[in-house]
This record gives sequence, C-alpha cells and structure tokens, in this order.
Amino acid sequence: MTRTVSARLRWASSALTGLMLLLVAPAVQALPSFEEVRREHRPSDTQVLDRDGELLQTVRTDPAVRRGPWVALEDVSPALRTALLLSEDKRFYEHSGVDWPAVSAAAWGQLWHGRTRGASTVTMQLAGLLDGDWRQRSGGRNVVQKLGQTVAAQVLERRWRKDQILEAYLNLLPFRGELVGIDALSRTLFGKAAQGLDLREAAIATALVRAPNAPEAQVARRACGVLGAVQALSPSDKAGKADRPDCEALGLLVAGVLQRRALDGSSGVAPHWARQVLKRLPEGGRGLASVRSTVRAPLQRFAVQTLQRHLNELAGRHVEDGALVVLDNASGEVLAWVGSSGPLSRAREVDGVLARRQVGSTLKPFLYAQALAERRLTAASLLDDSPTHIPTPGGLYIPQNYDHHFKGWVSARGALASSLNVPAVRVLALVSPDALHRQLRAAGLPLRESGDYYGYSLALGSPELPLLDLSNAYRTLANAGQASELAPPLLPGPGAAPSPRLSSKPSPRPWRRALDPAAAWLVGDILSDPNARARTFGTDSVLATRFWSAVKTGTSKDMRDNWAVGWSQRYTVGVWVGNASGKPMHDVSGTTGAAPVWAELMNFLHARQPSLQAPPPPGLVQVEVRFAQAPAGAGDDRGRGGLSAWLEAPRREWFLAGTEQAVFEARAPSVVALPGAAPSAAGRRRGSPATAAPVLEARIAEPAPGTIVALDPDIPPAHQRLNFRATAVAPPEGAETGLRWRLDGQEVGRGPVWPWMPSPGRHRMQLTNAQGRVLDEIRLEVRGAGLRSRTAAAQALRP
Repeated sequence: MTRTVSARLRWASSALTGLMLLLVAPAVQALPSFEEVRREHRPSDTQVLDRDGELLQTVRTDPAVRRGPWVALEDVSPALRTALLLSEDKRFYEHSGVDWPAVSAAAWGQLWHGRTRGASTVTMQLAGLLDGDWRQRSGGRNVVQKLGQTVAAQVLERRWRKDQILEAYLNLLPFRGELVGIDALSRTLFGKAAQGLDLREAAIATALVRAPNAPEAQVARRACGVLGAVQALSPSDKAGKADRPDCEALGLLVAGVLQRRALDGSSGVAPHWARQVLKRLPEGGRGLASVRSTVRAPLQRFAVQTLQRHLNELAGRHVEDGALVVLDNASGEVLAWVGSSGPLSRAREVDGVLARRQVGSTLKPFLYAQALAERRLTAASLLDDSPTHIPTPGGLYIPQNYDHHFKGWVSARGALASSLNVPAVRVLALVSPDALHRQLRAAGLPLRESGDYYGYSLALGSPELPLLDLSNAYRTLANAGQASELAPPLLPGPGAAPSPRLSSKPSPRPWRRALDPAAAWLVGDILSDPNARARTFGTDSVLATRFWSAVKTGTSKDMRDNWAVGWSQRYTVGVWVGNASGKPMHDVSGTTGAAPVWAELMNFLHARQPSLQAPPPPGLVQVEVRFAQAPAGAGDDRGRGGLSAWLEAPRREWFLAGTEQAVFEARAPSVVALPGAAPSAAGRRRGSPATAAPVLEARIAEPAPGTIVALDPDIPPAHQRLNFRATAVAPPEGAETGLRWRLDGQEVGRGPVWPWMPSPGRHRMQLTNAQGRVLDEIRLEVRGAGLRSRTAAAQALRP
C-alpha cells in the first residue's frame, strides 16, 4: 500500500513538474550560473588597497544595505552549517530541490490542523533570492510564484552542486535589518568572521533566518530550540542523553548581540586617504569591491604609529592633533597620508592634510630663493638681525625672532637655516610682498589674498595653507625648481576591480618652471647645513639625519601650529602638529613639535636607501669667503682702519656666477653688504669684472605700497607730514645724495628721506637715481580735506 502511494506521488509530481515547466520555462532558463552569481556579488564596502594590493581601509559605499565580501563554504563555521540545515532543510543532501515528504506533511497539517508547516527547502529559498518574481511578499506567494520557485529549485539542483547552493544561500540570505549575507551578520552581531561562530552563536544566526526582525524574546526562544536540536545529535553522557540548553544564558546573549546595529562605516589605517581615493570614482566607488592606490601600507602604518606615539608624549603640552604626508619627488605620488591622530583627537574626522593653517617660517625658503635668483643678495650676504620698526597701513610692524633675541650681523645662509625673522623681513623689503606673492603662486601655493594684504608678515608665514600644497611646493625645491601637480591617487593593475571607469595608465603630470634651478639648489644646500642652523637649533639637533636631507621648521602665531617640511633625494615629507580647535600649544618648539616625527619618517624611508645631494646645476661657483665687522667709529672710512672680529668662520660658499665675492663686511644698519658685482634689476652686466664699481640700488622702505593716509582737519598740517624713506643696497660713498623723489611724474625731493605734506587723491611715488632711472615705485591714496594744493606743497618742500 505504501509503495503504491509513493509511486502515485512520484507520478503526480512528475506530471505536475512537466506542467509547471511549460508555465515558467522562460523564467527558469534565465537562472544564472554559480560563477555568475559569485562574480556579480558586490559588498557594501569598498576596500582601498595600497600599491601592492595590501588592505589599507574598508569604507562603506552602499548606504542601503550592509553586505560583506563573498565567503566560501569552507570558511563558514561547521556549527552554523549544521544548525542551519537541521532547522531549514534536514534532507538537503537527499532531495533534488523539493522535499516532497515535507510538502505532503505541510499540506496534511494545513488540511487537518489549520496550520502550515514550512516545506520550503534551501534550494527553493535560493531560487527566490535569485529571482525577485518568486520571492515571498508580505501577503505570501501566489500559485504561479510557488510553481515557479519549485521548478527553479529543481533546475538549480541539476545545474549547481550542493555545496554551491549552500554557499550562495549563506551569502545572499537577508538577516536582521540591513544585514545581508553571513559575513555581514557575523561581523556585525558577533564581531568575528563566519568561520569563528560557536554553537550558541550559530543557533542565534539560524533563528534569524525565518524571522529576521522578530522581537528579542521570540529570537531567544527559537534559538534555544535550535540549540537543543543540535545538541541532541551529540549526546554527551554515557546514557546517551543530550545536555539541555541553558536557555536563560542564551537569552542574555541574544539581548546583547541584537543591540549591535552596524559595523563602523570605515575601518583601517588610512580613513582620510580613502576618502580622497573614492572621491575620484563615479558614485564614490559604489559597487567596486576594491581599488588600488599609490600609498604604501608599511609606510602608512609606521606613520600612524609614529604620529600617535609622539603626540602621546606631548599630551602634557596641550597637543592632540597632527597630520603628515609623504610624496615621491619624481612621480608626485602620495606614499603616506595621515589626516589626524585618530583616537587622540576630538576632531578625528577633520583632515589635517587639507585643513588650512598658518604656515609660519616655512615660506622663508621661497623668499630667499627669489632674492637669490634676482641677485639681490647671496648666501654670504650679511643681514642685520636687530630690532626694526616698519610702518604699514595698519600701524608699525615690529618683527621678532622666535626666541626674542637678536643675533646682530649674520649671513643669509645662517639667517635662513636658523630661521631668523628680522633678516627675513629685511629680505622681503628687497623683494617686495607682491613679488614674493607671485613666486609662491608659481610654486603652487593657493594664497587667498594679495601680497599687499599680507604685507611684510608674508615673510613670516601669515597665510593659511594646507599641508598638502605646502609639501608639494617643497617638492618643487627638491626638483630643482620644477613644479607639477600631484599624481592621481588611483593605480591600475592587480588588486583593483576590473572596471572601464579606471584608466589603464596614469596620465603624465606636466612640469613647469617655478623657481630658478640654481637658487632652488642653493636653498636646499642651506637647509641641509647643520652648521648654518646651529645658532637656533644647535649642532646636533633632531633635524640632522645620517643621509642628505633639507628641512625647514615653522611655528605660527601664538603657538597654534608647528610644522616640519623637508626633502631627501627621493622623498618630500610634511608634518603638522597642533590642535584642530585652534587652541595654542604649551612649550612646543620647532625641534620638539613636528620635527621628531619628520626625522623618524625620513629615517624609515632611508633605512636601506641612500640619499645624496644632487650635483649643483650650471651657473653656480664656489669661492672661499671671509666675514668681518668694521671697527667702531670708522665713520665713512669703513673698513679702511683694519678689520675687527670675524662675524662667522671662513668657509667655501656657493654663488650664482657673477655675484661671487671674497670678503663680506658689516658696515651700517639696514644695509645689505652685497658684492659690487651683484646686479639686481639694473646691476653690473654679466661678464663684467668682479672689481667693477658698485651700482646704486635702492627701494622705497616707507610707506608700504597701497598705504591709505587719512587727513585730520583738527591736526596742524605741519604735523601730518608723511616721510618717504629709501633703503639703499650696497651704495657707493655719497650715493644717497643721488636719490630723487618723483611724485606723479614731477621731481619733488632728494636724498634718502623726504617729508611730504599729503594732498587728497591717488598718487604715484617713484624713487630714481641721478640719471633719472626708476629704482622703485609705489602707489598710495590720501583721503580727507585738502591742506594745500599738491603743487603748493611740492613747491614749499622743493630743496
């Protein structure tokens, strides 16, 4: 009798299958292969890899769902596989897609008991996951859907292996909330990979299959039933009795794991870098499993650890933030990018590599490079490091050195390497803020304001600039004055998901001339000279490396930002230390803030790689030089009565050809001792002898360009005169008397100082020599009631 019923059931099922095949054949033929399903699987996270394919950062790029990478069946916990099949499909390895005895039992139960017992196999559920037309809705499936799912399950069984069906099911199955697939479930709720799930965790995961969003109590009851069923398969005592599950303890575990809502949106060692990489991709990289970038993972990890360790040491000095970037000099590729100190920061999402901060003395190398290129001074020229007051439209500008001490006469080499502020301001007076502004823009620095806006504070780094742009500008110094944009962050090749959206090769970055190559090389030679920086940093500072490197530190106003930026033969490294909130640090100097991090990074980069100084470019000569100070009371006969103490030790110094000189002597305040052959705009012609007579060069020191003078009618006119003051560079004796002042095209005075009674309007003041050649020019504006006509004032003051 039983055999007859079974035969009839098989015949009925065959006939029913044939009928269903006719109805749903087109949809069944569209079922994908296992390889297609696995290939099309897209995790909700994109992996940002380093240049060698090593994982740097995992970033969520699909906000609609949480889906992990595809997990092979052998990487799934055996406990989970056992619990799942025991609960969902006991005869999974026996049936051919449809469990007909279970179907019969379900139908019988519905007929006589009024309730439905589940008969859907794992294969049938997978068919519903592969084709949405067969997926169960809130109102249940209709007849056509049930027929289609049944046929599709049998077709899958013929096309796929059992292990492939179970593997795909585990990866496509929706669990609680936004979680899809066993990897997302395991890492979110249990904080581990699917391979590590134990028996209790496997029971909870299985309980979520039928009721993903069920209340906590219901999940706990079902998990306890699954756990008891699994334990019943493995009796633990000699009598063959299974251990009873501890449902109370399991309920506590359920309560704990269901509180975990989601994984972090990003995890790894390069969160800020990953943002920059994904920003370059369509839709932020959504749908891409991985992309390969230019960063080196070992270097990135070392950089993160070094920065955090150093900031921990500075915690008592009110320092909590930092950032750094490492660039390849030749390619412009970013090799390391650390945007914040991570857990040490209260603003870890702020990217310190891109944030604008006052850059302090880090702009001085570009100032000296320009002055050298314009032949306004040499590396051996003497600058007066003494108190000075510079009138500006906003009042008197009084520069100070970092240590509030003045060094007296110092060579340009020593002034730059020791980062002295007053000499830098004096050099800017020679170059002019507008000219330096143009030079900085040529080097790629995104200055927001004009040179007149910054004024003389431009020499001391008053602009706010990002660390990335500042480091790339230093890369220009490393490349002999050649500038280029940074390379794209993406790399093609192994490790990146194949996609037409990624180009096969990075586009070449065009180079442009931004600095004079000889001046750029000479600045690098100065910044690599430990003896030159000894006045400020000592002879054995943290800036000195075992290999060739050049570095400049900087500190912004009120100790808010500290910088160290420098380069070796191959790399440029920039480091910023401070507080994202802008709060000042306490007792942090150029060698205790960013410099130690810079030094450790450089030592790591060159642990096995040498770094040699580039050979000097054409146009540089080396000469033995001496430095002396004129004796007191020498008057106009400076230097004739014999030389006093040496200011600096004799040395061999580099010069741009035509500016070399053997002896440099400090002669008078505010005078730069240039060689007589050092032409600027109109100096000695190239090739003339070094003993040629000095040529008068002068600039308007006061007032500053763009000055606005406001006249007050209550103040007597004689007390509202504006002094025009000239600063001469290497003047011959009596040359000051050859200076002429020309107001709006009319000569109005002579000598280095000329008092002017202002008249309303916009004016142009020119400084000329006795032959009428214009040496300098400024424009200014006078506002307010007129005191006298311009002509009358000029006539009254004509010598």
